[in-house]
Amino acid sequence: MPDSRAGYRDAVQPDPHLSVIAPRADPRAVVLVLHGGQERSQAPVPWVSPAYLRMLPFALQLQADTRGDLAVAVIRFRVRGWNGAEMSPVADASWALDRLAQRFPGLPIGVLGHSMGGRTALRVGGHPAVTAVAGLAPWLPPREPSVQLAGRSVLLAHGTADRMTDPAATAGFASRLRDEGTPVRFVQIPGEGHSMVRRAHRWHRLASGFLQEELLGAPRSRYGTTVEGQD
Repeated sequence: MPDSRAGYRDAVQPDPHLSVIAPRADPRAVVLVLHGGQERSQAPVPWVSPAYLRMLPFALQLQADTRGDLAVAVIRFRVRGWNGAEMSPVADASWALDRLAQRFPGLPIGVLGHSMGGRTALRVGGHPAVTAVAGLAPWLPPREPSVQLAGRSVLLAHGTADRMTDPAATAGFASRLRDEGTPVRFVQIPGEGHSMVRRAHRWHRLASGFLQEELLGAPRSRYGTTVEGQD
């Protein structure tokens, strides 16, 4: 992917944009939703970014399913790219987790991310407040670290027809987590590509069900079968 850093640094907002969707006065847990991006780009993320907009239905699904038991936060990263050693979205997500832990002290936090956001979710999974991490079609290059996920519950899901990120890499990462003793579920969505739009409802219910179970103790029967691949 081309590096589009030039001309954008001055336009980047100083902090990510974080919004919390309709929390009740007494939520029982929190979810942070992370959108995808690019390998390299310093371009700011606009409100109309498809990657950002794609994750809003996940947040709305969580709100509808839990009726306020979950406070759902959606972040809009400062820039589009991962940007090598800068790991731009990791810094933004860590900032958001600190803010949420301060606003909702003592509550468990789940992190849900797609593509680059999935990689980011797994990277920040070691935050002390995080107990559950869901990565959807995550971008997982070789030698991606996993030790930070010890003691967390992890969901990894990937479409078998994804040509943007590698389903085999996700399967391998899930296997490594399993070998390390980290509770992980790996779910394959047959025939689904990277954008998660062909079977959108399936993705939404999968993520919502996993987070309800891990953060609220909801039984699987409440939302149907979570695991369609390996458990």
